[in-house]
Amino acid sequence: MAKSTTLKSSIAKKVAMALSGLFLMLFLAQHFFINFTSVFSPDTFNSISHFMGNNPLVQFVIQPILIVGVIFHFIMGFLLDFKNRAARPVSYVKYDGASNSSWASRNMIISGSVVLAFLGLHFYDFWFPEMVYKYVAVNPLEPTRYFHELAEKFESPIRTGIYCLSFLLLSLHLWHGFNSSFQSVGFNNKFSKSLHKLGYAFAIIIPFGFIFIALFHHFNN
Repeated sequence: MAKSTTLKSSIAKKVAMALSGLFLMLFLAQHFFINFTSVFSPDTFNSISHFMGNNPLVQFVIQPILIVGVIFHFIMGFLLDFKNRAARPVSYVKYDGASNSSWASRNMIISGSVVLAFLGLHFYDFWFPEMVYKYVAVNPLEPTRYFHELAEKFESPIRTGIYCLSFLLLSLHLWHGFNSSFQSVGFNNKFSKSLHKLGYAFAIIIPFGFIFIALFHHFNN
């Protein structure tokens, strides 16, 4: 009975982490779309950013849900990783992980930790200054300021390099995490193969798209 309860608890944690991960991927895709407009139309980027930055639904409902989702996803990841390690207290005499699993799948906790640190920096870099600008300093609205602020973030080669490295690790995290998420929620049918291909495409296009945006603004500064 205790073993059955433990198993159900572990499965519930995996499903919860998978669902939160899929939710965060939707946010990532939306965030990429907005940032990508800055490459070809500063005015469009300013308009969308101004709308998102001054919409009460986005500011006081969606953003808090996003923050909670990020924290929840990574807490579940750490708990599951700790549980898996605790379940195997004695290390294998010889373990060749590369023979039956990818680096991404064996090091999700490492890539996830780096991505979490980057997200914290991202919130500190963009979200907190935005909150201070609007609600602490109570500055007047400037609908055209967003493009300049974005481009300014990528002037430093060090900052741009760290940003790109973080998205490389995010790509590895997504490479394994996307398909793992659907396995966790029991999605296994005739569409699974196509879904796996979609997951791999997402893990490449979105992170490398962010890298392209960063490099574009860096070299155009």
